[in-house]
Amino acid sequence: MQTRSGTAACGDVELFYEDLGDPDAPPILLVMGVGAQLPMWPDGFCELLVAKGFRVIRYDHRDIGLSTKLTGRKAEGSVYARVARYLVGRSSPVPYTLIDMAQDALGLLDHLGIEKAHVVGASMGGMISQILAASHPERTASLGLLMTSPSTSLSSLPRWRVIKLAFDPPAKDAPAEVKVAHEARNIAIINGPNFLPTDEQLRERVEALTARSDYPQGGLRQFDAILGTGSLVKFARRITSPTVVIHGSHDPMIRIRNGRNLARLIPGARFVVVDGMGHDLPAPVWRPVIEALIENVRAR
Repeated sequence: MQTRSGTAACGDVELFYEDLGDPDAPPILLVMGVGAQLPMWPDGFCELLVAKGFRVIRYDHRDIGLSTKLTGRKAEGSVYARVARYLVGRSSPVPYTLIDMAQDALGLLDHLGIEKAHVVGASMGGMISQILAASHPERTASLGLLMTSPSTSLSSLPRWRVIKLAFDPPAKDAPAEVKVAHEARNIAIINGPNFLPTDEQLRERVEALTARSDYPQGGLRQFDAILGTGSLVKFARRITSPTVVIHGSHDPMIRIRNGRNLARLIPGARFVVVDGMGHDLPAPVWRPVIEALIENVRAR
């Protein structure tokens, strides 16, 4: 598989990206979630897309991975106030919003000379992708939204076992093995009970990501970007690209009701449930997810 990588200047940030496959093939831009570096789009998942005849672009958002870190910037006031405003669909002052992150994605397409791409976003990346598709329909050939939400006041909250993760972090001076075990447990909970990788595989994944970049502050600012943006309903209703909303039946983070509501908001969107999938992309779900994405691409 051909692999190219580089850095794209997007406004006041630089994004690290990987560009996979034939550069003349139809491009798919993959947009990941909060604190998720580009390898969170698994190599095998990307290889399957390349084998289906696509050029695949994955990248690190601002504030994570090998992209620009906005050190020292923070939202003022209580995060609980921002959460309360978010739950009723209202925005808050934050260092940057999902709208800024959608502009980052557009800047990456500009850097690569791509006039129009199939856009696939997961979790927060699905929120960014809604904004990108609504604001720049001429750049969005089709839209795939995985395990995501329109961020409305009617959104279902994560399951309690997921919420508890935010209140049980390891101590800052905890040994590295304790932090790795904690992150591996978090992934296991978010993944859900089905298709769960082994403990060893989860630890290897955490260790590889941590070695690549260890910057939790960036993930916190990205979470604030979600809170600060507020409801995405106005964007979802303006989407005109062929859209498929894909959700796991066992997603404990963004509940399936949220995906169903999102599909209802987007004109003509199709809703696909992947049985057993949680809030992750383990190998057994790659084929059904890619099949749904390709069917949507062919609908354009």
